[in-house]
Amino acid sequence: MHIDKIRIICVDKGRELASHLKQIFDETQISLSYQRTLDEVVDRFEREAFDLMLFSSSVTQGRQDSAIEILELVSAKCPRTQILFFTEPGQLKLANAALKAGAFHYSTFPISQEELKLLIETAIATSPQLGTNMLLQAGNEKTTFETMIGRSSAVLQVYRQIRQAAAADIPVLLMGETGTGKELAAQAIHELSNRSRMACIPVHIGSLPPDLVASELFGHEKGAFTNAVHRRKGAFEMAEGGTVFLDEIATIDQKMQVSLLRLLETSEFCRIGSLKSMQSDVRVIAATNADLEDEIRKGNFREDLYYRLDVLRIEMPPLRERHGDINLLSDHFIKTASDDFKKNVRGVSSDFMSCLEAYPWPGNIRELKNVIQRTVICAPEDILRISHLPDRIRLFKSEKTAIQINVGMTLAEVEKELIARTLKFNRNNRSRTSSMLNISRRSLYNKILQYNLS
Repeated sequence: MHIDKIRIICVDKGRELASHLKQIFDETQISLSYQRTLDEVVDRFEREAFDLMLFSSSVTQGRQDSAIEILELVSAKCPRTQILFFTEPGQLKLANAALKAGAFHYSTFPISQEELKLLIETAIATSPQLGTNMLLQAGNEKTTFETMIGRSSAVLQVYRQIRQAAAADIPVLLMGETGTGKELAAQAIHELSNRSRMACIPVHIGSLPPDLVASELFGHEKGAFTNAVHRRKGAFEMAEGGTVFLDEIATIDQKMQVSLLRLLETSEFCRIGSLKSMQSDVRVIAATNADLEDEIRKGNFREDLYYRLDVLRIEMPPLRERHGDINLLSDHFIKTASDDFKKNVRGVSSDFMSCLEAYPWPGNIRELKNVIQRTVICAPEDILRISHLPDRIRLFKSEKTAIQINVGMTLAEVEKELIARTLKFNRNNRSRTSSMLNISRRSLYNKILQYNLS
């Protein structure tokens, strides 16, 4: 019986870990690669796939930030590679950073062969089965997950959550403002999951007339209503074994909420005009830019449906909170637009990029993409300059306001004014306001009621 070797890369300035491995496993069990510096680690992953990376802190001296970035990249883009991190005693802070970056486990030197063997066996036994190494440069078809762009801490957290969601076959709720990439995230979850060979059917509920939502989701029989001249399959039938993505879930009406809740609870549904119950093996991923807890309080959204959908939640960060990503995204959109519209854009001026980074991008990634496309099309030269940008971006001045605190004001008065100004700045978006004030949404609601700010 043929047994595949465990592919291990050992990133270590010395040879201690590699020596242990050779004594623990024989050549029929493992395929061992070495890397003694940080510089070539990513290059190795672009050429090969590994089941396990043993990463020693000996290679991080003076370059800890670079080491953590590499761990984050491998964790996000190589979901099947388990990472074991090894440190000297007294490096707890570095070990914690490695765990946050995606390491499976850490241990301190010296380490016995018995302990190392147990760590490796545990890591391999619990390795997620999520697909291939997405850093490989040749021979791989790009997935949605691979094409997602960003290196900010906020986006790296989303990458980790997408991997977690893909590994667990449960409902997922994607929260975030318009244009933050919720549909891309849903597609990435599907493509990394065990359902990837079946269909992922998106249903944009907000764009459908209310009386057509049921037919779109569950299908209908011939003659079920006017103009129903043929039997039609709905999204849940077409996506059997796969995924249904429900965008703008907050816009679904009360009657359909009951039908969707029944499907989630029983895995059954009926076509419109039929009494025959059909089984459904489908994962549901829902998305919204609304505050569902607020919609529940207003009586617009069922609480029981909310808890059925909110099993695993992913918050998609707005572009203004993705520090450093505007440069990466802009570069990508410029190259894409140049190719699409046969333009030869060689670069951008420094004030052009500064202007992009100063603007708050209320439309998020979608707005940035559209602006870049128009700029590339209309720019009369091969260098993009600030004068080529729309006035709203070129002439933008920060709307952030200061509050005046006078001697004699009570703490309650200061708090009320701060909350009121922050709500106004965020256009009454309570989720964004609670995040900016670093308080829970429940606490914010209580404060709003307390100070009569609703």
